[in-house]
Amino acid sequence: MTRSRALLALFALAAAGDLLALAFGFRTGHLVAKPLLMPLLAAWAALRGAPRLLVAALLCGWGGDVLLLSDADPAFLAGMASFAAGHVCYLTLFARTGRPRARAALVAPCYAVALVVTVALLWSDLPVGLRVPVAVYSTLLTAMAYSATVRLGPVAGAGGALFLLSDTLIATGVAEWPQPPRPDLWIMLTYIAAQFLLARGATTHRDAQRERGRETSVVPC
Repeated sequence: MTRSRALLALFALAAAGDLLALAFGFRTGHLVAKPLLMPLLAAWAALRGAPRLLVAALLCGWGGDVLLLSDADPAFLAGMASFAAGHVCYLTLFARTGRPRARAALVAPCYAVALVVTVALLWSDLPVGLRVPVAVYSTLLTAMAYSATVRLGPVAGAGGALFLLSDTLIATGVAEWPQPPRPDLWIMLTYIAAQFLLARGATTHRDAQRERGRETSVVPC
């Protein structure tokens, strides 16, 4: 087994452990497993030759993961800021490596409507001090999800959409809307899948770019 596969297996093991801990209400297991997720995924991406911006985005996610283990409001805001920094890394990466696809004009209104409707519905139920930060963060997150879809393709696009879903579940919890059973389980399930698909989509796209570069560099005799 190569090192990258070993790291991916460890990431899958940590993810399974975290989700099982949440499913059975074993908080200690969640506290141990959650901080391991993004460092393992970042190490896997780095061994695959991923761009530094991808590794930085995943490590920003790790910072947010650790901060959100606390229930204190300052930790929540700091965690949101860490994730926001990760979205900036993703946006910069997608802008540098991807090209807008033909469906961009069709996808943009969908994400715009989703953003406006979600923020409008949540606004009055959010604590006053969180309304503007949540609106700004939601705009950045939606831009990231849109960019992943139109610049990198369906794999990264699915990751962006799941990230949007995961954070929407968090926001509805903060707004004290009705939640599904074990909401933390669904939040982490969609979040883990989102980060993996974003990393997978970005590394696959990078590999395809390198392959095209090698093909164009070959001069026929």
